[in-house]
Amino acid sequence: MPNAFVAGQGNLSEHEEAMVARRANVLGPAYRLMYETPLHLVRGEGVWLYDQAGRAYLDAYNNVTSLGHCHPRIVAAIREQVGILATNTRYMHDLILDYAEQLVATFPNELSQVMFACTGSEANDLAVRIAKAYTGGTGIIVTENAYHGITETVAAFSPSLGPAVDLGAHVRTIAAPAAYHASDSDVAATFKRNVEAAIADLKRHGIKPAVLIADTLFSSDGVLPEPKGFLAGAVEAIHAAGGLFIADEVQPGFARTGEAMWGFQRHGIVPDLATLGKPMGNGHPVSAVVMRPEVCDEFGRMARYFNTFGGNAVSCAAAMAVLRTIEEERLMANCQSVGAYLAEGIRALAGDCEALGDVRGAGLFIGAEFVTDRASKAPDRVRAGKVVNAMRDRGVLISVTGRFHNSLKIRPPLIFTKDHADHFVAVMKEALAATA
Repeated sequence: MPNAFVAGQGNLSEHEEAMVARRANVLGPAYRLMYETPLHLVRGEGVWLYDQAGRAYLDAYNNVTSLGHCHPRIVAAIREQVGILATNTRYMHDLILDYAEQLVATFPNELSQVMFACTGSEANDLAVRIAKAYTGGTGIIVTENAYHGITETVAAFSPSLGPAVDLGAHVRTIAAPAAYHASDSDVAATFKRNVEAAIADLKRHGIKPAVLIADTLFSSDGVLPEPKGFLAGAVEAIHAAGGLFIADEVQPGFARTGEAMWGFQRHGIVPDLATLGKPMGNGHPVSAVVMRPEVCDEFGRMARYFNTFGGNAVSCAAAMAVLRTIEEERLMANCQSVGAYLAEGIRALAGDCEALGDVRGAGLFIGAEFVTDRASKAPDRVRAGKVVNAMRDRGVLISVTGRFHNSLKIRPPLIFTKDHADHFVAVMKEALAATA
């Protein structure tokens, strides 16, 4: 894991050292902590997180609470509903229907049905099951550092989990569409050719293609939003091969790009299925698959779907509050204006920092790539990591992303303001100077 704490290092207090030991003892070895010196957090409010000493940290990374920590409207919705009814989809209740109708209304008309789960991993697992039933295929195509989840099925096509997690024999990885590193200007044509090559290789090995799945901002590949529309050819290629396109909207969705509700809309395409997670309930565990009705016909006839907590009334109340808050507080417009302002501020820093090779993004989702020099564009993972930890020490939280872990992943709550952006840029300027 990039930007991970290493036991025995970091500036920890005696109490924190004891907490690390307790974690190892009772939680086992698989969990990871972030930052060279991990954080002991006790409270969150809006864009701020607070440690046990009361120090505030500007959270510019956490996509789970996309409307900010402990948003009062979401907290109130959960509290009210948990005191009325919390039940599952084997009973009828109006709230799941009201929310489902309002959710699909934010999608193109072709995507008119929704199924609920609890996590993004579950949503992607379900989407792939549906796609396999519809296509009769098993082959899956992803980008080389994609992350889609942690179930056994989904981990098998999440190469960012690292070499210790095996990819399936039915999985093919392709180069991410990185315009900054492209040898030619036609990112769309190159990406389409790569998908076609993966399809051909699957068929050569007797594997029928089923799915091309992509996070539509390519978040784990380094945040790769440009050029708009480059996904269209790749979607055409998988359709021509009899497969489906799944838009993983767990990170790009819910107005984050500032231009549209969903990341795929930047590309002028309509996916066959879209998967939602993390920000859907602003921290409450709820996720979904939104799909074309015909795609789910075969799956629905042959297998019943049941998820005890997926679609329960409390989750639907939280999700409904999120949807209404985005609309009523005009957060999409806020993402566009504040995101552009923040990106411009970070680009201005690149003028005095040769190592900051590229700044890119859409709305409040920004990647800033560090290189050893701008001529070779060779990745500088060390500098990126130092900047992340220098900012953490100065009270601003981000992390890294990309195949070489050399791009900053900047993903603040949708309620970020220009004042918060100014504070972020000022701290980043200090961190760049401190790590030069």
